[in-house]
Amino acid sequence: MRLDESVTEPISIDIWSDIACPWCYIGKRNLEKGLDAVAADEDAPQVNITFHSFELSPDTPVDFHGDEVDFLAGHKGMPRAQVEQMLSHVTGVAAEAGLAYRFDLLQHTNTVKAHELLHFAKAQGLQHEMEERLMSAYFTEGRHVGRIDDLVDLAIEVGLDADETREALESAAHLPAVRQDQAQAQAYGIQGVPFFVIDGQYGISGAQPPAAFENVLRDLWSKRGDSVEA
Repeated sequence: MRLDESVTEPISIDIWSDIACPWCYIGKRNLEKGLDAVAADEDAPQVNITFHSFELSPDTPVDFHGDEVDFLAGHKGMPRAQVEQMLSHVTGVAAEAGLAYRFDLLQHTNTVKAHELLHFAKAQGLQHEMEERLMSAYFTEGRHVGRIDDLVDLAIEVGLDADETREALESAAHLPAVRQDQAQAQAYGIQGVPFFVIDGQYGISGAQPPAAFENVLRDLWSKRGDSVEA
């Protein structure tokens, strides 16, 4: 009997996120911890992960004059004391995920070029490395991730060619791919990130704990095994 080849395909995990979204970096870490946990299983689930573009604040200027408290207080109309309390809470949650957020250093910026860079990196097989580098640079190092020169420097660090990266960003060659991701998010009804679409049928919203990902992955992989036996 010939088995359906689809049952052996990896589980797809499509992640809509913004590199300037603090919960997206936390959610990424929690997913990675969940994946590490299931990797120890006797029949470990196989996965393919793809990041997709989502802009939380597309109207943000490339060079915002002010700190993160200034931005959120103005953008959301929240009192500064409330913003500071919120950022303190997020910093604590990030620390539990192993991330050292530095909102005092953070340089708020428009992220569309960073998303273009992620699509360029994806074409070179380095999307995951670029995603990690951008988020780390933004949240823990106070690096600027909105200007082409700064993005080229970060791209070089993960092994991308400087000239090719600059050409891709200056020509906006990957902007259509960014817009396509955003259109797909709208079609799915995604209004906030991070948002994880697993196997094109299960949606997980927010920075869920590692166990949430473990449970879904083990359940899906088990069902595939049952299909093989059937």
